[in-house]
Amino acid sequence: MSSGPKTVTIVGAGIAGAACAVVLRESGIPFRLVDRGRAVGGRMASPELHGRRVDIGAGYFTVRDRQFAEVVARWQGAGLARQWTDTFGVLSPDAAPGTSTGPMRWATPGGLRSLVREMLDDIDTETLDLDQLPDGDVVLAMPDPQSNRLVSVPDSVDYDPVVTVVCGFDAWDLPFENAAFVNDHSVLEFLADDGSRRGDFATVLVAHTTASFARGYLDDPAAAVAPTVDALKEVVGAATPSWTHAHRWTFAKPVAAHDSTFGSVELGSRRVYFAGDQWCPHGAPRIESAWRSGTDAGRALSRSRLGADG
Repeated sequence: MSSGPKTVTIVGAGIAGAACAVVLRESGIPFRLVDRGRAVGGRMASPELHGRRVDIGAGYFTVRDRQFAEVVARWQGAGLARQWTDTFGVLSPDAAPGTSTGPMRWATPGGLRSLVREMLDDIDTETLDLDQLPDGDVVLAMPDPQSNRLVSVPDSVDYDPVVTVVCGFDAWDLPFENAAFVNDHSVLEFLADDGSRRGDFATVLVAHTTASFARGYLDDPAAAVAPTVDALKEVVGAATPSWTHAHRWTFAKPVAAHDSTFGSVELGSRRVYFAGDQWCPHGAPRIESAWRSGTDAGRALSRSRLGADG
């Protein structure tokens, strides 16, 4: 970590910012990494709730990108990540439970945040809530609506909100294994058996709400717990949970995607780069697209710096 006139500031310590930091470190480019939160990971959040880590943001990750697969192989070898399942349940209010098979989903024994921590093992993060663009070259590794507070993002992408409600149960009998998509429901969109995901078989269910429902609870996410629990009783026959926790994600999911893996604009003598899962020209935005975005932004910045210096 460095400071000075040639220091790059990376804003956002999620996986995109972490990937960018790794590239700059390997290229010998001086940088500092700042984030408004006290913990790294961004939407790969996994706080400790009732004595165990719970993934309350992203639910899993997939591996399509060849270079990302090399990173995942390192995580797997270190016991940080494991293959979880390629089959999720499908629930609808007026239909019998079904299943849907797709790509292999990966999960983490220590929570998804542990992967970002591994990437930043020897990189310090400064807790700082910026209200203006820092001096020098900058990488804004965050959702476009947050970047727009500091500088205008070209063709900015909007985001949908989500409220995540975590429920701990004494026992259960779920009508699905691992996780389930919920179709045609006003409250629920995705459910994850966190015990299956983590591999410790804890009876902890993580419910992600629909965007339309979440918009009514952004000012008071705790108020979303009761209607979400009622929805769980309706859809999966859940009992009353022994404990609950709610978290608001104002910018949870991009509603569209950019047609490149990162963006940049020149502001006088310096350049601002944009990175995150919304910079995803192929497929749906996801964790690996955020990694690719941060990596490509870091490489472009490194080429620019090293070319100018040499």
